[in-house]
Amino acid sequence: MILETLQNFAMDMGLTNMDYRSAIMIGVSLVLLYLAINRGFEPLLLIPIGFGMLLSNLPITGIFEAHPEAGTALGDMGILTVFYQLKGVLPSLIFMGVGAMTDFGPLIANPKSLLMGAAAQLGIFVAFFLAIILGFDAQGASSIGIIGGADGPTAIYTTQQLKPELLGAIAVAAYSYMALVPVIQPPIMKLFTSKKERMIKMEQLRPVSQKEKIMFPIAVTIIVVLLLPAAAPLIGLLMLGNLFKESGRTLRLSDTAQNALINIVTIMLGLAVGASAQGPTFLTADTLKIVVLGVIAFAFGTAGGVWIAKLMNVLTGGKINPLMGSAGVSAVPMAARVSQVVGQKDNPSNFLLMHAMGPNVAGVIGSAVAAGVMLSMFSGY
Repeated sequence: MILETLQNFAMDMGLTNMDYRSAIMIGVSLVLLYLAINRGFEPLLLIPIGFGMLLSNLPITGIFEAHPEAGTALGDMGILTVFYQLKGVLPSLIFMGVGAMTDFGPLIANPKSLLMGAAAQLGIFVAFFLAIILGFDAQGASSIGIIGGADGPTAIYTTQQLKPELLGAIAVAAYSYMALVPVIQPPIMKLFTSKKERMIKMEQLRPVSQKEKIMFPIAVTIIVVLLLPAAAPLIGLLMLGNLFKESGRTLRLSDTAQNALINIVTIMLGLAVGASAQGPTFLTADTLKIVVLGVIAFAFGTAGGVWIAKLMNVLTGGKINPLMGSAGVSAVPMAARVSQVVGQKDNPSNFLLMHAMGPNVAGVIGSAVAAGVMLSMFSGY
């Protein structure tokens, strides 16, 4: 009796049920936690993602199941399964918080920044066509391509609509590359710009009135959603959050959206994303392809923004610093800070941050619009 009890206890131990693929993913989770804690790479994202990955790969906990049986009550699901079931809602709520924290003033003051934000979406379409060549279908290729927008919530939203089985790999790749913006972007920026271009000083932006800031989110919502209804959840809540901030009448709502709400949702989404990266389904050839395509998408997105900024610099007679273009990917405000840091290395008196915020926030809109295009074309394809 005692021997049988001990045998049953041993069989119920996690150690005796460990799969080698889960063990590998536990190692990956520890690397993410190290990068977040010791190296300071996007800890707000990588700590919940890494810990979610750790929890879901520890065997027989029941804490996460990607596809619970139909009719399973919410209370009977593991806590991470509950978070995962909300993946269709959480990205839009994060966009509301982002909107409440965003100042579109630099974009309004310099509308040409929209061109840089649009050009920085080049990586999305390059990765899309490469993914098609590598054998992914249109829905999978669209989901992979969105990694190039450097916008984790948009990548998650698009993937769960088009190709949910790729969610783990795409979400982890998207957030990992977002965290590595300061590492990935500078070599590409320097490759396509000269020292003379990097030293260009920008003219001071014009003041933007509160009336303009109030009209902007309303106008953008109407125009984009009339053209791309599929983008409504992302663009709509992004602009609603911004209207909370700029109206001056809803300070409590703005404060909640940009602090308590976005913090809670980030924890839930990070844990859900990490939990979806389980060894048996994550460690596949397709995951390796996604990781490689994600880097290519990110590189071309950065390069596309720089290239259009170089062209604009020529057309304006040398008044635009091409480093601004790299901020067109929507990693806000990190990409703008990278433009500032790289510019100051060649010219310590150069201050590009506010100028780079224009294409940076334009990139947020651009990635949501690109997602809307993909969803409109391939949803139900």
